[in-house]
Amino acid sequence: MHSSHTRYDSSVTYTPPTVREVDLETAFIELLSNLKYTIRSDIRDRAALEENFREKFEALNRVSLTDGEFDRLLGGIVTSDVFTASRLLREINSFTRDDGTPLNYTLVNIKDWCKNTFEVVHQLRINTDYSHHRYDVILLINGVPAVQIELKNLGISPRRAIQQIAHYKNDPGNGYTRTLLCFVQLFIVSNRTDTWYFTNNNTQHFSFNAEERFLPIYQFATEDNIKITHIDDFAEAFLAKCTLGDMISRYIVLVAGEQKLMMMRPYQIYAVDRIVRCIEENSGNGYIWHTTGSGKTLTSFKASTLLKDNHNIHKCLFVVDRKDLDRQTREEFNRFQEGCVEENTNTATLVRRLLSDDYADKVIVTTIQKLGLALDEQSQRNKRRQQRGREKYSDQLEPLRDKRMVIIFDECHRSQFGDTHQTIKDFFPKAQLFGFTGTPIFDKNATVRQIDGNIQTLRTTEDVFQQKLHAYTITHAIEDRNVLRFHVDYYQPDSQNPPAPGDTLTKQAIIEAILAKHDAATADRRFNALFATASINDAIAYYELFKEMQARLQTENPDFKPLKIAAVFSPPAEGNADVRQLQEDLPQEKADNITEPEKKKAALEKIIAAYNTAYGTNHSIHTFDDYYKDVQQRIKDQQYPNADLPQKGAEKIDITIVVDMLLTGFDSKYLNTLYVDKNLKHHGLIQAFSRTNRILNASKPYGHILDFRGQQDSVDEAIALFSGTQADKGREIWLVDKAPKVIEQFKQAKAGLDTFLKSQSLEPRPEAIANLKGDDLRARFISHFKEIQRLQTQLDQYTDLTSEQKQEIEQILPKDDLRGFRGAYLETAQRLREQREKPGGSGNPLVEQLDFEFVLFASATIDYDYIMNLIARFTKQDQKTAKMTREQLIALIESDAKFLDELQTISEYVRSLETGKPLDEKQIRDGYQQFKAEKRARELSDLADKHGLLPQALTGFVDAILQRMIFDGEQLSDLLAPLDLGWRERSIRELALMEDLVPLLKKQAAGRTISGLSAYEQ
Repeated sequence: MHSSHTRYDSSVTYTPPTVREVDLETAFIELLSNLKYTIRSDIRDRAALEENFREKFEALNRVSLTDGEFDRLLGGIVTSDVFTASRLLREINSFTRDDGTPLNYTLVNIKDWCKNTFEVVHQLRINTDYSHHRYDVILLINGVPAVQIELKNLGISPRRAIQQIAHYKNDPGNGYTRTLLCFVQLFIVSNRTDTWYFTNNNTQHFSFNAEERFLPIYQFATEDNIKITHIDDFAEAFLAKCTLGDMISRYIVLVAGEQKLMMMRPYQIYAVDRIVRCIEENSGNGYIWHTTGSGKTLTSFKASTLLKDNHNIHKCLFVVDRKDLDRQTREEFNRFQEGCVEENTNTATLVRRLLSDDYADKVIVTTIQKLGLALDEQSQRNKRRQQRGREKYSDQLEPLRDKRMVIIFDECHRSQFGDTHQTIKDFFPKAQLFGFTGTPIFDKNATVRQIDGNIQTLRTTEDVFQQKLHAYTITHAIEDRNVLRFHVDYYQPDSQNPPAPGDTLTKQAIIEAILAKHDAATADRRFNALFATASINDAIAYYELFKEMQARLQTENPDFKPLKIAAVFSPPAEGNADVRQLQEDLPQEKADNITEPEKKKAALEKIIAAYNTAYGTNHSIHTFDDYYKDVQQRIKDQQYPNADLPQKGAEKIDITIVVDMLLTGFDSKYLNTLYVDKNLKHHGLIQAFSRTNRILNASKPYGHILDFRGQQDSVDEAIALFSGTQADKGREIWLVDKAPKVIEQFKQAKAGLDTFLKSQSLEPRPEAIANLKGDDLRARFISHFKEIQRLQTQLDQYTDLTSEQKQEIEQILPKDDLRGFRGAYLETAQRLREQREKPGGSGNPLVEQLDFEFVLFASATIDYDYIMNLIARFTKQDQKTAKMTREQLIALIESDAKFLDELQTISEYVRSLETGKPLDEKQIRDGYQQFKAEKRARELSDLADKHGLLPQALTGFVDAILQRMIFDGEQLSDLLAPLDLGWRERSIRELALMEDLVPLLKKQAAGRTISGLSAYEQ
């Protein structure tokens, strides 16, 4: 499963229900009692929890431990590393007893999780060095805390509830790191009607970072994807004892490569279950229709690993149809479990592994071409071997003919209809074949013909795989917000003579349109794009024309910033088996390379040479695979802010020109746009479009398609074909609203804000926000304006707005007012966030349920470098003809979330600059650093005076904390030692000092966590 993150509807207003939390808890515990859980009201503290665990451990392992042995055991298994704890929970472990004898033990019955004891603990209190937390409900499996359930009586958004758990869990010295709570596998959050769950993880996978890539969280669902959200229904479906055991033991995947836990989504679980059942019952073949982007690799991995332990199955082959997908799938499998799949470097290695009885060789990932070579008696390679007196591969593999094999085909809409597929079926008559596809072949989109006698028919996925086992369509995925909707712009030139239907635009006109629209489409190059062309010759021509036109534009306008263009298409195979394999699913490129191969080869060599110059690489046409991998990685590496890269973003690619490559099987969250100058239909169209719709965060509202061939009929036909059971609603679900509708929503949202402000006797102006009285009103402003900004972000990325529509948007909310409201939003949001993070929260339900989504307020172009340059330009301009006033400059800075922690300081610095005194960028940077240092020195000096300390002593104390990012209580005692205070007075003075110092330290830390500081935030 890709790390697709569930999004929430920002526009929803949550209202606190009247049911009390204590009543929710009582009813829930009664429900668990009906599910035959044992209610343990006697376990309320750490000692009772550990005593109960000891009792269950000794019974399971048929052993009686001494007190000393139990303490040592406990000390050995309790860990702050969630991944290590999760492995301990699932494995046979060893322990040396006091007499030196070994004890092999398990914490739970790992052979049959149903046979464990299942108990309920509620209102458990655990106090450690720094944390004093109470837990609503915990489910124990054999005495081990496995599931924590938090019940909320507020209409708190799920993300906010998770954020609270993450905050508690990341407290230094908390119960999750010091006690048996380290074994918690799942968290469940419910306010009775709305129930979500998510896995425990280490901090790097369990935190809320500045770019708001939030934890993946889940709602349970039925097999046909109907959500199960009420806590009563959820408990019946998910928390039945054996079901919960299965969820934890089978459907939480431990991703070894990243040391994290990953939960399978309901549809993935159902698909695996159907495959396993089909094999157990030996009931034929089948296919899984799971849309692109839904995590088919994780589903197939889990199916493969479950089959690994099935003694009736001799081998499980996972078959892909391209060399690059072979590598990609193998890397994904090994990411889930290190070393679980070896590389098949050649056909001989594949044959050796097929014949091996080694457990490590039971699951094999291979290409269909390599498997075909091994089985095909007519293959040239086998003929040569035969001539040299060696046994043919097919003869070597003869003993496998009667074995039960499971063969899983990835992306089975592509190469599963040819002779190789038939060869595989004929060679393994006892094999069960399973296919995964996001776009099945139906009668309507079938192109491969099957001749039976004199009857010729088209072959469909069902012809090949017999039956559909499970479906999770793109319609389901969009409704679940696991993938994005699409915005399709059918480009119409502004000229009076548009091309007739069927005619194509000139390449120059298309490039001009792309250059004009790219910044809007990609949110000022925050994202990147693919450009799908009709042939290799077209790709070459476009590449050259981009270079010429951008060079000319740079000459005409020194401020023009050229797009970074790459191109990738396969070279002529020329007998290269790797390239030949690669081209099996690249029909256009394969056909193109037959004509004038040397010319295409020379063009590709030139493109790679230019790429090497631009990016400092050393690729060649002979190492094409490395070049191809490098291009893919750069598209994915858009995630890194320019400031984090040595060349300030010069390492990135803006547009990659392609023919067939990258239009299937390639994923990047940072790719949001597809330019199309080739005819696409049916599954090819959906596959290509789906490159753009991976979920990231609120800054990426949809996948964007700019089509230069007027293919609306093809789009409508493809949507109808692949919408599953909801074909009538396909367009409505798949496509974002047209611009006029979104503009109307924008207008209504702004009118709603105006009405709200007028109800408070305030003018609907940004400066009025400072006069809102009380947190209720401030929270309502946050909700109103966040919806406006969400719609503004969506409209900003529309490439088909007319000049009249742009003017209408500006009239609804002029840019200066937008900037002013953004600044007011950030100031208000920061204030409310600080209140909410205080011990006990804000106490205000409206504030508690707010979801700030600061990423909506961070521009891709405005960064620290940009601001320093802008300030320098501001100082140099003539005040009489100034393009930007001081207040406009400050408003621009204050409207961007990236400067949230420095807003006040940068604004003060700009106000301190003298007019008519030009400064260059270096002077501005140096001046700002000096200004910050002086301001910090003043703050610390004032603080030292207030608390009777020497300024240099307090400065040294603060510097030591920020250098190590660790708060040391002993150094605090040393700091106050010269005051010669009694212990009671010293404690009071410590708390008073830290109350003033904590905000300053957090500000200086700029979002990083200072370990141990939270003890003074409680």
